[in-house]
Amino acid sequence: QVQLVESGGGLVHPGGSLRLSCAASGIIFTMYTMGWYRQAPGKQRELVASITSGGRTNYADSVKGRFTISRNNAMYRVYLQMNSLKPEDTSVYYCNAELVGLSKEYWGQGTQVTVSS
Repeated sequence: QVQLVESGGGLVHPGGSLRLSCAASGIIFTMYTMGWYRQAPGKQRELVASITSGGRTNYADSVKGRFTISRNNAMYRVYLQMNSLKPEDTSVYYCNAELVGLSKEYWGQGTQVTVSS
């Protein structure tokens, strides 16, 4: 059974930081590209950042220079360090595991991030 379990969300003031964590189980972690997506109310889900098993990263333009994705292949975990948070970063953040080229992917349940004064 595949599980992706996110943690680390919460309420933070503008300019603050949060670190999201996703623990994966039930997959061969090193075969998957891991990603963080977000979805705000009334909006489509969008890619925030992704990282291949080899460590190649990709970021949405809106978070470049503020967010950093990383992974620990030994611990089956992926992280999203979010700095200089803005109110527009408020969303539910989802962990994603994708087996690129085979159309197989899995999603976590999501964790709420709220940026507000």
